[in-house]
Amino acid sequence: MDDMVRVSQHPLVRHKLGTLRDRTTEPQRFRALVGELAQLLFYEATCDLRLETRTVQTPLAECAVETIAERVGLFPVLRAGLGMSHAMLEALPSCQVWHLGLYRDHHTLQPVTYYNKLPPKPNIDLAIVLDPMLATGGSAVAAIDIIKRWGVQRVKFVGLIAAPNGVAAVRNEHPDVPIYLAAIDSQLNELGYIVPGLGDAGDRQFGTS
Repeated sequence: MDDMVRVSQHPLVRHKLGTLRDRTTEPQRFRALVGELAQLLFYEATCDLRLETRTVQTPLAECAVETIAERVGLFPVLRAGLGMSHAMLEALPSCQVWHLGLYRDHHTLQPVTYYNKLPPKPNIDLAIVLDPMLATGGSAVAAIDIIKRWGVQRVKFVGLIAAPNGVAAVRNEHPDVPIYLAAIDSQLNELGYIVPGLGDAGDRQFGTS
């Protein structure tokens, strides 16, 4: 695996991922874990954000402090990416959130775009695409295509679990986009689901099937 694909080895990530995979984990706990994992991966994905210095007055004296100097946009792929964006907003409330509606056609396994309300021109420096599962990679590639056509060239992808197929698809189509993950699993099944995976991330977050 090249250095553009970052699989977290943090003990907290690995521990929480185990509970997330468990089929007996109920939706309320599942949603919480998606957010907790997303926030941990967000820290890793934003480690290179540019800072600027300003001066504040503490109770005792003036102090030079650093603040984030870049505008970050979060792009959750509906609907499974929603649980990731909320947690990242808690970590960096200044983020903008732009929703992208993409679903995978169950017959062709190709992405279909059904929602995109981006304004005419971007006003962010970094776009982070959020989708818990990177399976075939079709939705991730389509989302990155949309963002780059919009005018943002600095893009990252943050997911929870990937299949080798999905990683390869993003790397082939967008080799400049770093990928941040909690795990890469072994394969896809005949329906395009990641194995062993965790099932349908959207259904498990929201208690639907």
